[in-house]
Amino acid sequence: MNKKAVLALLLAFVMPLAGYFIVDYYSKDAVHMPHRYFTPDSVVVSSKNGKVITDTIWHKVKNIEFTNQLGKKVSLNDLNGKILVINFFFTRCPSICPGLARSMKRLQDSFLKNDSIVQFISISVDPEHDSIPQLRKFADYHNANHDSWWFVTGNKKEIYDFALNELKAGIADSALDSTFIHTENFFLLDSNRIVRGWFNGFDTLKQAELVRDIPLLMLEKDKKTPSVFREFIPILPIIFIAIGIVFVTVFIFNKQKNIQEKK
Repeated sequence: MNKKAVLALLLAFVMPLAGYFIVDYYSKDAVHMPHRYFTPDSVVVSSKNGKVITDTIWHKVKNIEFTNQLGKKVSLNDLNGKILVINFFFTRCPSICPGLARSMKRLQDSFLKNDSIVQFISISVDPEHDSIPQLRKFADYHNANHDSWWFVTGNKKEIYDFALNELKAGIADSALDSTFIHTENFFLLDSNRIVRGWFNGFDTLKQAELVRDIPLLMLEKDKKTPSVFREFIPILPIIFIAIGIVFVTVFIFNKQKNIQEKK
């Protein structure tokens, strides 16, 4: 084997490996997923085959039941597998609520072709006055799709407990009055009902970030059920080397064939 063939063979080994490690290094932070928040128990330690494994336990928002603008009993458990965008309002609000509804409407319109994967929920913080007809009137005024955008009412204490203890609205908005919840934030929950962020409904940059984060959460895989392609990652270098060897073998064979033909 001449020097050129040896060099080609070395390149066939080195270049695929180098390419693999370069791609592996730079792809780690290629996509920045939305953060998770509120860990009641930071880690759980377990053992598997003698190896210690730690797993972060994130705060999962509890189920809550409502009645929506169509008079239907609904709950978060009805939305398993969906991304959730939640805000708080009341129909008599003369200030921020109409503007927040317009922002939510723009969000809903952004996902008209994918409305089965995200649910928008506007929760009344004034259930004593927000009757079903009032909710329906408010929803119709803002041209809401009644299937993918609920305007809901329920037990006031349960709603306030949900806002303060489950969504942690007081952390998201430090100026929040816990006696009457009136916040500009939209709360984003993933399909496991884990809070992944809050976004000011009047901040166009934050709204654009929310529009970006929803499809990212749609594509996110559960670590316990990884993509089948992940199984091939450890053997990628071997695959690349095999391809390189085949390439060099074909190259040498063709070269020898050309030499014989010239003779």
